[in-house]
Amino acid sequence: MEDFWSVIWIMLWCFCFVAYLIILFHILSDLFRDDELSGWWKAVWIILLIFVPFLTALVYVIARGRGMTERQVGAARQARGQTDAYIRNVVSASSVGSSPAQDIAQARKLLDDGTITPAEYAKMKARALA
Repeated sequence: MEDFWSVIWIMLWCFCFVAYLIILFHILSDLFRDDELSGWWKAVWIILLIFVPFLTALVYVIARGRGMTERQVGAARQARGQTDAYIRNVVSASSVGSSPAQDIAQARKLLDDGTITPAEYAKMKARALA
């Protein structure tokens, strides 16, 4: 019975340690993402994280948690916007005003570059001719 509780205790400590590491990496990434915080304050936070890690992490999450959330949401929106712009650019470049000959030429170029396989080239050629 004592071995069972030892395993549970070890699992609990491992969970807490992994949770702390995740919080620590979020704090460090937030520190480097924050443009408003000066380099000296970033250095102070990092030094405190090294010497008083648990208390500093707790204080950081309490004091700057809302800003962490806002910066994370902003970064996600920016990445989504860049992805959407890229997709719109690719779709508009490949579908507007392209003829079957252009589609086949583009597919041939992809095949020559090694980007697609001969089977994929055949599918693209058949789709362009359809």
